[in-house]
Amino acid sequence: MATNSNPADNPTTVKSPGRVAFAALHHPDYRRYFFVIMLSQMGDNIEHVISYWLLFQKFHSPVLGGFAVISHWTPFLFFAVYFGALADRHDCRRVIQTSQLMYAAVSLTWGILFLTDTIQVWHACVLLVIHGMAGVLGGPGSQLIIHDIVGREYLQSAVRLNSTGRNIGVLFGPAVGGATMLLFGPPAGLFINVFMFLPMIVYMFFLPYTGHGRDDAGSAKPPRASLRSAMQLLRESASNPTILSMILLGGATSLLVGNAYQAQMPEFAHDFGHDKQDMAYSVMLGASAGGAAVGGLLLEGSGLLKANPRNATICSILWCCTIIGFAMSPNYYLSVVLLFFGGLLNLAFLSMAQTLVQLQAPAQLRGRLIGLFNTSNNGLRAFSGVTVGVVGGLIGIHWSLAISAMVLLAVTIGLFALVIPGRGDELH
Repeated sequence: MATNSNPADNPTTVKSPGRVAFAALHHPDYRRYFFVIMLSQMGDNIEHVISYWLLFQKFHSPVLGGFAVISHWTPFLFFAVYFGALADRHDCRRVIQTSQLMYAAVSLTWGILFLTDTIQVWHACVLLVIHGMAGVLGGPGSQLIIHDIVGREYLQSAVRLNSTGRNIGVLFGPAVGGATMLLFGPPAGLFINVFMFLPMIVYMFFLPYTGHGRDDAGSAKPPRASLRSAMQLLRESASNPTILSMILLGGATSLLVGNAYQAQMPEFAHDFGHDKQDMAYSVMLGASAGGAAVGGLLLEGSGLLKANPRNATICSILWCCTIIGFAMSPNYYLSVVLLFFGGLLNLAFLSMAQTLVQLQAPAQLRGRLIGLFNTSNNGLRAFSGVTVGVVGGLIGIHWSLAISAMVLLAVTIGLFALVIPGRGDELH
């Protein structure tokens, strides 16, 4: 299959019309890519909703929820830079297809284990690790693909829309997952979910972008990943204050809070004493995703919040405040509102951080620096399974989340002092 070596030669390349709302969607290839990503993310979250709920029903353990987070995100900690190097060296379409096949296999295996009622804790941990491996494998390739499609000018739009699409998947995942559980039973819902990953697999055969067709064409093939090259990458990233500050922001967020509280949503729903705990669980997950989806659409449509370190850090500070409020909230409806605004703020600062790293990175290092960012932003989430989940088993999930978010707030305020000079570094 022919691939584009120069985007200017591609008839679907969109010329810049200046600042436009939803700019990346003006590119037909990105529109199709956005749609299949949204389906894949919906499948990912249908799987999470069904599996997390069934695991809670079977084991009733916040500690297991913590270990679920640990086992899921540990692959990002150990393999993100390595898989980023794979994306630098190989056709990103094939890398993405492999990751989607892994997602489908995990969903199929969950369904078999729940259908036969043979699920054990170690099964869950292994499947979550494989699921995490799929995520870390496909992440850098996906980000290089969108850069290849839209270029630098529309990259912030594409990154924000990708995050919005992912959260639309999270938003509708609980609804679709709940409907399939109600109509067909949880195992059948997981079997049906396998088909959510097929559109991405098929579309990758027709997409004329490899992830390497923009400003790195003709560059030397990057070296294979190793401990030595990873250390060199750290040194190189330290020389760029913007990249370094965003890696630190993502790392601190993931280390202390991450998304560990989402794995504990069944416990929060139970503690509120809601009559229909499964409905409360789905609504709380949906509120966070809905806030992110609405926020992404509003920010993308309005052009507010230029991508710079200062804006990203301010949004992170506000997010910490919403998480503290949620952890200490005595009221279910107040919690739903706080989760909504928390989702909005989370999307804002993480999409800005990812955009800044991707645009500031040299072309020949882009995949590996994305991998380094993913290690920080995703891999360190494994430890949030300890700070929130495991500690929550000792002192209560509300207190563990509140304390973790308070520590993160203090760290982020300290980081804010370092990035204030970058207030004029917007990316236009």
